[in-house]
Amino acid sequence: MRTVVQRVSEASVVVDGRTIASIGRGILVLAAFRSGDTPEDLDWMARKCLDLRIFEDDAGKMNLSVMEIDGEVLVVSQFTLYGNCRKGRRPAYTDSAPGPEALRLYREFVDNISARWPKTAEGEFGAMMKIKLVNDGPVTLIVDREMR
Repeated sequence: MRTVVQRVSEASVVVDGRTIASIGRGILVLAAFRSGDTPEDLDWMARKCLDLRIFEDDAGKMNLSVMEIDGEVLVVSQFTLYGNCRKGRRPAYTDSAPGPEALRLYREFVDNISARWPKTAEGEFGAMMKIKLVNDGPVTLIVDREMR
């Protein structure tokens, strides 16, 4: 499993011209899944995203998690995070979980995060989405379960 976590002051998801989700200060989590990702992988990633200390404390040091600042979380599926660009000009997505499996993993991941932090919103799996965000910092992290 792989995510890109961005600290945001706001973010939203638009599908077919309508806003389906929006958050204020918090994190945007772009999530990709591989065949064979396990419940342990999903649990590890959910905890990691929620526990990342990427918000400033009173001293200006990045020392607080999204939960500690009472922030919000927006989760969006993005299979292209597993795009392999090593050969040719067109990325290969063979490492991404196929649709039905990816949907199951996505649902489990969102449910896992939501169970830990109710201030969680989500995009629409498989839809063509427009993601609007204001990256705060900027702070952007790649979190890859395989690179433990």
